Amino acid sequence: MILTVTLNTALDITYRVRSLRPHTSHRVTEVTERPGGKGLNVARVLAALGHEVTVTGFAGGVTGRALRDQLADTPGVLDALIPVAGSTRRTIAVVDTTTGDSTQLNEPGPEITPAEWAAFQEAYEVLLRSASAVALCGSLPPGVPVGAYAGLIKAARSAGVPVLLDTSGEPLRRGVAARPDLVKPNAYELAELTGSHDPSRATQDARRRGARAIVASLGPQGLLALTPEGRWHATPPDREHGNPTGAGDSAVAGLLSGLVEQLPWPDRLTRAVALSAATVQAPAAGEFDRAAYEKLLARVSVTAA
Repeated sequence: MILTVTLNTALDITYRVRSLRPHTSHRVTEVTERPGGKGLNVARVLAALGHEVTVTGFAGGVTGRALRDQLADTPGVLDALIPVAGSTRRTIAVVDTTTGDSTQLNEPGPEITPAEWAAFQEAYEVLLRSASAVALCGSLPPGVPVGAYAGLIKAARSAGVPVLLDTSGEPLRRGVAARPDLVKPNAYELAELTGSHDPSRATQDARRRGARAIVASLGPQGLLALTPEGRWHATPPDREHGNPTGAGDSAVAGLLSGLVEQLPWPDRLTRAVALSAATVQAPAAGEFDRAAYEKLLARVSVTAA
């Protein structure tokens, strides 16, 4: 079982409009609603790849109930979310169907009490006993300590469970110091962590800070990986047009599934890039275009960097 942690779950709402312009009214042509938050997106992709996945984190209020009701209809995903008194946040994506550009609005999330945080930590340690790997994903809701991921990484390491970290800012800085097996920042997050805008130099710095392996997402330029086995650059064959929301989460799913299946690093990176590109062509985060994915697998380029 693969475990994904989403402390700040969300109900993802996507609006599609023909042309997004400020200071005007818009007629929405399509609305989709999905359980969201980075770890839930990762879980849906993992399940679509044939893995058994358990999701944990927090859910509460009307939006939390809607999220859990929809999650119950997702094959291969087991709900182990912790109920809280506050209401799960909503994230709003407005997609301009003419340009393919997306505008994102993210609510902060519910206030987590000390008792709710303690209940989560207890449940997390129990779930680790049957986990083959764990992904810690996304932002922290109000009330959760900024060093939360560092503590969860240490617990996973003590349990002998490989751990992937995908977050940003101070939680990323503290989490890296706890020595996760893999960190997956984007270019901005990597620069914020290290102070360097040169991805090659920044990945080296991030490894020195404690991460065993770094895979940096460079957007249309693919993934740059620095691992104990070597350095690689994986790139898609073409720039994909569509909604990029969730593309990074699909890359995480590719990397995590490759880790569990013990694939060589180039194969993990090929899968991650193909899934990421195929997600851009899908209607919502946590989904990917299966036909596009299978075609892309043969066309992703992986070179020693």
